[in-house]
Amino acid sequence: MRLFLLSILFISCQISISQNCSNTITGKVIDQHDGTILVDAKVTILETQQFVLTNFEGEFSISNLCNKTYTFEVYHAFCDSKTYKLEVSGDTYKIFRLEHHLEELNEIILEGKSVEIKSNTTLENKISKEDLEHNSANSLGDVLNNISGVSSLNTGNTIVKPIINGLHSSRVVVMNDGLRMEDQDWGSEHAPNLDVNAIDNITVIKGASALQYSGNAIGGIIITENSKTPVKDSLYGKTIVTGATNGRGGTVTSQLTKSFKSGWYGKAQGSIKRFGDFNAPDYNLSNTGVFERSLSLRAGVNKFNSGIEAYYSLYKVETGILRASHLGGAEDQVRAINSAQPLYIDDFTYNIDAPYQDVTHHIARIKAFKKFNDIGTLNFQYGYQQNNRLEFDVRRGDDKDKASLDLKLDTHTLLLDLDSKISSTTKLKLGLTGQYQTNFADPNTGVRRLIPDYDKYNFGAYAILDKKINNQLLFEIGARFDYTYLNALKFYRTSFWESRDYDTTFQDIVIDGDFGDQVLANPKLSFYNPSATVGLNYKFNNGYKLLFNYALSSRAPNPSELFSEGLHHSASRIEYGDLQFDSETSSKVSITLLRENDNFSFSINPYANFINNFIVIEPIGISQTIRGNFQIWEYRQTNARLLGVDINSGFKLTDYFQLKNQFSLVKGKDTSQDEALINMPAASTKNTIVYNNKKLNNLNLALESEYVFRQNEYPNNNFEVYIAETETTEIVDVSTPPSAYHLLNFNSSVDFKLNNKTSLTVGFDVSNIFNKSYRNYLNRTRYYADELGRNFLINLKINY
Repeated sequence: MRLFLLSILFISCQISISQNCSNTITGKVIDQHDGTILVDAKVTILETQQFVLTNFEGEFSISNLCNKTYTFEVYHAFCDSKTYKLEVSGDTYKIFRLEHHLEELNEIILEGKSVEIKSNTTLENKISKEDLEHNSANSLGDVLNNISGVSSLNTGNTIVKPIINGLHSSRVVVMNDGLRMEDQDWGSEHAPNLDVNAIDNITVIKGASALQYSGNAIGGIIITENSKTPVKDSLYGKTIVTGATNGRGGTVTSQLTKSFKSGWYGKAQGSIKRFGDFNAPDYNLSNTGVFERSLSLRAGVNKFNSGIEAYYSLYKVETGILRASHLGGAEDQVRAINSAQPLYIDDFTYNIDAPYQDVTHHIARIKAFKKFNDIGTLNFQYGYQQNNRLEFDVRRGDDKDKASLDLKLDTHTLLLDLDSKISSTTKLKLGLTGQYQTNFADPNTGVRRLIPDYDKYNFGAYAILDKKINNQLLFEIGARFDYTYLNALKFYRTSFWESRDYDTTFQDIVIDGDFGDQVLANPKLSFYNPSATVGLNYKFNNGYKLLFNYALSSRAPNPSELFSEGLHHSASRIEYGDLQFDSETSSKVSITLLRENDNFSFSINPYANFINNFIVIEPIGISQTIRGNFQIWEYRQTNARLLGVDINSGFKLTDYFQLKNQFSLVKGKDTSQDEALINMPAASTKNTIVYNNKKLNNLNLALESEYVFRQNEYPNNNFEVYIAETETTEIVDVSTPPSAYHLLNFNSSVDFKLNNKTSLTVGFDVSNIFNKSYRNYLNRTRYYADELGRNFLINLKINY
């Protein structure tokens, strides 16, 4: 027995001696987003409680480990600690990845800040969450007017369409939280169908340099985003109530977010806006009310290395159009333009009658991402949109409640892109896009359809390379190609068909020419659109930065430009397109010098945009119909040149006072006809003095002086009309711009802490303080009425 025990002891000693416990594990602790090293990260072996801290290179080393499986806990300040099971067999090297941006991510959620760069070589203008909340009662176009170089094309005061560096409509792309908006943007009076209360920040890129979003954004790109949801257990929300005197209405919006440490989250948001007739300084603007509702829901899971989100939104708006802008005979047109007041003025009401728009927009989207350590982040998105546009004209008899235009646009979009970090100095973005779109123009309106039924297919691919040459210089280059195929079915009036020589040029697309005075045609059109960008970003040692960008972009003509042939009801004009149009091609060069400093900052951004085959629409006369006389606007193709400059500056006068300035100038010219382009924004400047005292409940007071110069460069599109009443002809002046004007505006806000979790922000604004009468060159109703008079607005925001 003694011999047996000695044998067992001998074998045990041999096993213990043969156990290798001289292994060493070395490695790094890095940020899993961008590979940044994490200094002073704590690496602990739970079985032995051995621990070390990473050095200035993010490296660590632990010795005297056996051949076995250990549990490692890795911790860094502001990170969630993570545990890893690791089998040690000999000397081992391991990289541990942590989510270092957890607290920064939460700050983005709560403060509404975003630092993500969309284009490294083009100046980006951002609108913060706070500014959006302060403009809760305004439209997207109104909010964007606060950016230099961005103006708006208005139909009255409620239909506001953004203009970037002189360009608008299909040349300006709106990205709604990653999905391109498809909402019949071709109309000059078609505002983006988006509620500013459903987004958290906006980025504006002037030009098509951000090719991952689009290649045809000749004017620019508007990117709206929602803040990311924190990866922790939380429940928070906000409610904003706004009331205004002009229009006697306001808005109510509320949202609630629930998140979990597991990564799951959900968010609900809803808004309602109601205004009655607005008023100019001296009279009521009849039939200019608005009734807007929106709802959005999102839910998903964010796991740092992967995530998925489902999203749905509904946006519905009924918008009145100034009744005095829809007139009957030529005599009324002349009288209205020459009159100081509208020819139709009624008492205030909340009712919205013809003419008006009724638009409903649905979005359903699912997106997902997956991070691969050696490849990058792969993103996938599918989106569906439905836009139903109804336009109601002044009609009589049994059809007075029937829409004169009924368009339903369905769009399916697929996106797949890869964001890869090739090295510490090189990043590569690759992407593919596919889109199918179908438009249905309901013939039951009883009115000739302005836009036909069509199917459209878009396919695109892009690549963008960012190369950091050194700590001061970054180089960016990108390329994109888009293919568009359009298959339409349209009835043409025989007289129009023959007047354009379509009977000889497009005789092969005629399906049936025996419809009396109509021709049924099936146009099938293909467009091939290359785009490219190259740019530099140079940082000086003294806080200055120089950006240079060249962007080549091309845009296929939209359906309105190709197929319009009839009365556009909410625009109250007849529009004619042309099947023979080619794609527009833009070459834009922009240079930006900027300085970022607490005491004095500025940016100077001159640019030159040369556009071949530029499509412009302009008035050419009046057509007499059984429903009245309407202006005729016709599309044509030419070459154009736009030169401009945007300037921003900020000067800190004292600890509490700051002076801000904005100046914008753009000159548009039709180089083929050597004349000015129509509807170019006039030069404008804004000067604002701001008082901010964070110690006094973050009191903020601002007095803004806005001066808009007269537009002195414009084409002569005037025409003659015959006045039957006097048997004479008179000139209809639709060209001469209105006078310059100067406005004073005031806005303020102050914060109150109600308890540990709830705060109240009170805002009070006054626009057009002196109730000045004026007209804006870019407002389509300027012929008939003045702009809005004085408006008092109060804004209450509760965070909880």
